[in-house]
Amino acid sequence: MRLFGSLLLFLCAATGVSSFSVTTKADKVKVKENEGADLTCSYSADFGNSPRVEWKFQDKGKVKYVIYDGKPTSDYTSRVSMYTGSNLRFSKVTRQDNGIYICEVSSSIGVAQQVLVELTVLVPPSTPKCGIPQTVTTNKPATLTCYDPDSSPPPTHKWFKDNVPMPEDPSKISAFKNATYKLDIKNGNLVFPSVTKMDSAMYYCEVSNEAGPPQRCQGVRMEVRDLNTGGIVAGVIILLLLVAAVIGGVWYANKKGYLPKKSQSKQPSAVYQPQSMYGDGEEDDGDFKQKSSFVV
Repeated sequence: MRLFGSLLLFLCAATGVSSFSVTTKADKVKVKENEGADLTCSYSADFGNSPRVEWKFQDKGKVKYVIYDGKPTSDYTSRVSMYTGSNLRFSKVTRQDNGIYICEVSSSIGVAQQVLVELTVLVPPSTPKCGIPQTVTTNKPATLTCYDPDSSPPPTHKWFKDNVPMPEDPSKISAFKNATYKLDIKNGNLVFPSVTKMDSAMYYCEVSNEAGPPQRCQGVRMEVRDLNTGGIVAGVIILLLLVAAVIGGVWYANKKGYLPKKSQSKQPSAVYQPQSMYGDGEEDDGDFKQKSSFVV
């Protein structure tokens, strides 16, 4: 049956006859969070009186059913329904419902067609989380970050330097023509490949979208400083002085006897050995050795 349906679609396309079409009144739907939304889907009469209609949700490369066999799936039972045969209705949407919805209609002879509807749930910006270093060394790179996890659709980002908006392309504005930063308004990163003293300023980021008023983070001053060679030298000197003080302290403590000395080897004690009645051997001539005596 599917082979017959495919052949029928091919013949219709070859002859220029329009048939088995699936359409929608709005392929892009925008609605505020926690409000209701209708996604429409209609089909031509070629599909017959009771074609099979299914709704699917495509999110991050994965596809799951919203309507299957004419009924909402478990994830959507409480807030999704079908009306007027093939249309999809949300009683309340959340930001997790953002994405592409697919309405697929299949006839009894195996012909299937579909239409896509994009649903955007509007969520106003929240105060962004900004990452701004307070101190950077001259000629070193620096990255300032700005992130708002709540906005829908994703916000655009704008950075300010001493309360002056920073252009996305600094070469187009005379006041910033010598600047070398790179600003990505989509992900919010402000990147300095090599900072100079001129980059010292107070910075803050502002996020905005169509769902509500813009929001900004608190400003932080970034100070660009030269490498503190004097401080490094002073640190080395202090370290050497500490080492010398430790060595001197050990020497002084050892001199005064505050440190335990190594145990001296003990001399062997004299042991009484009685003279054998039979003698142990002959003594060398002319050699007198004192023998231990025992008095009773």
